[in-house]
Amino acid sequence: MTPMLKPLLICPLYVTLLCSTNVYAEKADSTKPVQVEADRITVDDVKKQHILEGRVILTKGTMIIRSNRVVVSQDANGFQTSVAEGGDGGLARFRQKRENSNEYVDGEAERIEHSDRTQQTDFYTRAYLKSGQDEVRGQFIRYDARIENYTVTNSSGTGKSGGDGRVRAVIQPRNTGPADPAPPSRSSITLPSGSSFSPNKP
Repeated sequence: MTPMLKPLLICPLYVTLLCSTNVYAEKADSTKPVQVEADRITVDDVKKQHILEGRVILTKGTMIIRSNRVVVSQDANGFQTSVAEGGDGGLARFRQKRENSNEYVDGEAERIEHSDRTQQTDFYTRAYLKSGQDEVRGQFIRYDARIENYTVTNSSGTGKSGGDGRVRAVIQPRNTGPADPAPPSRSSITLPSGSSFSPNKP
């Protein structure tokens, strides 16, 4: 799932990407129920937690989280927070459809935390995110679905830098203006009788 990236943009500490237009995640996702599949589910009504383990698939509208373990917690106002962990060196994976678009936001990391309240998704350690044609990679990525904002740093959240201490991004051009006009095509010219014309002479 993780393609090879060309380091077209390399920053020593962090990079923040802002799309030229606001493209929102599916607004209806926040009102949809959570559907889960797992090898084992443990429910703790006191803590208002659901612990999902083993080949977990969590679906909420168009949002899908896949991992080895997910803990879903609910606060007093009914907002849910999902924490997914890949486990055994694996990666958790995230996907969500954009509003009024057929494009998706795809990401992966060793740990992924998604908040219904803030609509923010945090990717910790070996983090990768692809939105449209743009790709970012670092030790920590915060994706804000409300304003299509990405913050990428070389810190995993533990205060330690990973890899070579760099974050990387591939940013595709956004052509909003008209295309360059095509060169004029050659056309035949009919001249009055007795006239002469040569395209190779002034």
